Amino acid sequence: MIIGTKDKPLQNILRDMKRHTSKTLTKTIDENTQESRREWLLWFFEREGKLNPNNEQYQFWQQGNHPIELYSNDVIDQKLDYIHNNPVTAGWVDEPEHYLYSSARDYAGGKGLIDVILL
Repeated sequence: MIIGTKDKPLQNILRDMKRHTSKTLTKTIDENTQESRREWLLWFFEREGKLNPNNEQYQFWQQGNHPIELYSNDVIDQKLDYIHNNPVTAGWVDEPEHYLYSSARDYAGGKGLIDVILL
């Protein structure tokens, strides 16, 4: 994820994003009885959650974050390419813009699911 802020502390934005997505996704997994890995996923998240006293129940995201300063256009391009190519490397799609949840669609001239400010 590449984000910036002008008036809010970045750590607060990341904290809130992680909290919201983890609660939403674990609830979705819990309610989806057709998910074949449902019990295993919830067990795994709960097991990890017990190892971290900061959690209420589940640990979905890794603890902490590793921000990288984007100090030049070359570094921005490198990190953006890395993010866009993750689904290709994982074997999910053949081209970055084919991944439904990627901003690569916007960079390829299409329109993704959310509004993106092109870098």
